[in-house]
Amino acid sequence: MDALYLLVGLVVLAAVIVDILWTTLWVDGGSGPLSARLTTWTWRGLRAVGGDHPRALSIAGPLILTLTLAMWIALLWFGWTFIFASGEPALVGPHTGEPADWAGRFYYVAYTMFTNGNGDYSPTTGTWEIASSFTTATGMAFVTLGVSYVLTVLGAVSEKRSFASGVTGLGERSEAFVRAGWNGDDEEFRGLDLPLESLSTQLSLLADQHKAYPILHYYHSERGTRASAIAVPILDEALTLFRHGVSADARPNPALVENARSSVDSYLDTLGTAFIDPADEVPPEPELERLREEGIPTVDDEELADALESLTERRRKLLGVVRADAWYWPPIEE
Repeated sequence: MDALYLLVGLVVLAAVIVDILWTTLWVDGGSGPLSARLTTWTWRGLRAVGGDHPRALSIAGPLILTLTLAMWIALLWFGWTFIFASGEPALVGPHTGEPADWAGRFYYVAYTMFTNGNGDYSPTTGTWEIASSFTTATGMAFVTLGVSYVLTVLGAVSEKRSFASGVTGLGERSEAFVRAGWNGDDEEFRGLDLPLESLSTQLSLLADQHKAYPILHYYHSERGTRASAIAVPILDEALTLFRHGVSADARPNPALVENARSSVDSYLDTLGTAFIDPADEVPPEPELERLREEGIPTVDDEELADALESLTERRRKLLGVVRADAWYWPPIEE
């Protein structure tokens, strides 16, 4: 028995099995070590080659998902091939009695993993028959688990874009979002309770999904109105305006504002799993003049500026989200 081949095979199998289980079943763990690095390198490579062109970046998510699934299958395949290569001989041709070469081992592992029936080689001893059974088991279990992971991620992508559309439908800047709920006749915010509650619930779910599946951060939308990397900052800046920019006697339900704020906090907690860092600088301040044009009572500019000082780190994280997805702040002009 070749101990080196056996060791290589066992290490490769252990690494890929840990990565698959980590990525697909550990909800709080994010991506596995191998998947996380593949995701980051692929995204950076696409940005280096295609720049920040929306069409080029829109293929990042599907490409990363495909490469991840392909990596898992390939590593399972290579790991078992090296294990069968460690036997002297582990596999022989039933008609010729000749030991399998490397091509034969690859072929045997392939049809065993994908349960294609009997091939042109057979295991020589009971030990290798058991190893063949485990090969089939890992193929069925982990390939099926990988496909289920893909389907789950695709469903989460649809929910992510639905949330973004819900935010930008109310306003493509934070100031526009605030103005959308203002009733000039009654001089109060009306009609925002239900949207804020709904968006808060959606964002809480989205945060959990991003924590479980960090690849969602790399599903880039060609349209800014469907990009959560833009929608989350718009929503959070609007909440900041509700909390610190609008006069105290005109503010909407504070409980809803705080609940939505908490959902943003949960989302920001997921950035580490996708290696998204805060920006070096702080984004521009919201423009209170845009609110005053609609007759919305506001605090003075200095009071808002003082409040924003305490939110510097939070706003740097939001700018980091925007830039990591190749957008700009303010993301969309009216």
